[in-house]
Amino acid sequence: MHSSGVSIWFFIGILLAVYGALILGYGIFEVATGHLANVVLANLHASLWWGGILELLGLFYTINFRPGKAKK
Repeated sequence: MHSSGVSIWFFIGILLAVYGALILGYGIFEVATGHLANVVLANLHASLWWGGILELLGLFYTINFRPGKAKK
């Protein structure tokens, strides 16, 4: 069966990349202004870590499942 549609993983990759960029941007803003959230482990900067992980994962899926990519 031949499928000419776009893979759902491409759209999931875009979504993860957008969420990652938003969370990473907020984490950078927190560190730059020194106005950290009032949570127990604020010194770990979770928004930087999770934003970066989501961004990398989103870029991975977006690049690997982009439309028009030749199948080998």
